[in-house]
Amino acid sequence: MDINQLVLPFLLTLLAGLSTVLGSLIFLSRTFCKKKFIGFFLGLSAGVMIYLSFIELLSHSIKNIGFLNANIYFFVGVIIMALMDHFLPHHYLEERICRKNNIIDRRFLSTGLVVTLGLIIHNIPEGMAVFLSSFTNTRLGILLALAIAIHNIPEGIAVAASIYQATQNKGKAIKYAFISGMAEPLGAIIALLLLRPYLDTNILSYVFALVAGVMVYISFDELLPACFRDDYGHRAILGIVTGMIIVSFSLLFL
Repeated sequence: MDINQLVLPFLLTLLAGLSTVLGSLIFLSRTFCKKKFIGFFLGLSAGVMIYLSFIELLSHSIKNIGFLNANIYFFVGVIIMALMDHFLPHHYLEERICRKNNIIDRRFLSTGLVVTLGLIIHNIPEGMAVFLSSFTNTRLGILLALAIAIHNIPEGIAVAASIYQATQNKGKAIKYAFISGMAEPLGAIIALLLLRPYLDTNILSYVFALVAGVMVYISFDELLPACFRDDYGHRAILGIVTGMIIVSFSLLFL
């Protein structure tokens, strides 16, 4: 394979992933890193993830693998994330981080860790999709990368808002957003090295249904409760609706 064929697909995937860092920088600007904006931005991210899961990922899966199969894998994704949330030692990580750093709000630290983990799981198949589509249709790859970049911005905001609220450390907030975003080029590498000979539309549809379940679980278990922890409920609702509007406009490109 010509190395020049790999440059554009990988670059598109990398730029889509880095948009999570842009989201963290937007949140951490002097205007927005205030407590009254936390509920709005977490709601924004929940709106993006819920709308994208049902309107794009799950509907795409239903179209290709059928209603029953798509819903089975959707609920498998929910169950997998619930089990990970229960068994993975994120409370142990909280304790380690809390001992080493000045943690202001441990609840937000838990939200940040779970959201980061969930977004890593979510971003890997997205990176695969951008990378593989760019080989056969450059225009589709560019439009898909643009749409993903747009909805990755509020995802970066979700990570940054939670981590910054817990630690009051901008560097850590940006670092966690960067880690979650770099799952996109990781997905591209996996697609290139391991899955490209076997990956087709049906396999991606199963993956997308699974990812939709993961994202819905994170939204309802972590993001939405965090939205309403303080007395800014109306801002949280505004954020949820705004996030859904952002995704609806981003999907117009596809």
